[in-house]
Amino acid sequence: MVRCALIAAPCLNIDLGELPAEAEALYQHAHLANIACGGHAGDDATMARALALCLRQGTLAGAHPSYPDRPGFGRRRVSMGPAELRASVFAQCARLARAAGEAGVVVRFVKAHGALYHAARDDGVVAAALVDGAAGALGPGIAFVGPAGGELRPSVERAGLAFLREGFADRTTREDGTLIPREEAGALVLDPSEAAARARRLAASGEVDTICVHGDSPGAVAIARAVREALDARRENEG
Repeated sequence: MVRCALIAAPCLNIDLGELPAEAEALYQHAHLANIACGGHAGDDATMARALALCLRQGTLAGAHPSYPDRPGFGRRRVSMGPAELRASVFAQCARLARAAGEAGVVVRFVKAHGALYHAARDDGVVAAALVDGAAGALGPGIAFVGPAGGELRPSVERAGLAFLREGFADRTTREDGTLIPREEAGALVLDPSEAAARARRLAASGEVDTICVHGDSPGAVAIARAVREALDARRENEG
């Protein structure tokens, strides 16, 4: 596996740039900011704000492309051929890259959003289109965040790129590691102490490189703070 030298693992990544008046504290707590770039949410103004906050807080910026589905917030699979999907991902990532260039920020990584994240895990053709489109827009040094199992990781590694295995502090998963859908009971972890405990277990497992908190979850700031404190305490104890 090509390992990523973005930041010491396990680190906290947060999905951002999705909501108006997003709390700056989320950028303060995040090591990695997954910035929505127009597919499910985000526009030039929100991307510029997110990048400015990354610069202010020392947070690494990444692209968060999705299926082009703003009405469904990118949570529905969209029927697209590989060339069309590649072009959509390329356009989203290139849009963020242009904004980042104007802000003096480098886009370091990619994490797909919602239904595209799951489709890339399940379907090698989708995974290859995602990797090709994102790398084409952002360059050969880009890293990817995604599930340890499934089709995305081998697609990334065949391209010679770095891959960060992801776990979730604020969502529950099935036995195969896939997320329980939001609409099902118990899918969301809303108690910050419980999210922190999940983060500690994931970090201790050695099976993840980065742990996610969703910026649009209820109480996201408190959850992100608790998870970041848990990860920082682990590093201090190991140091």
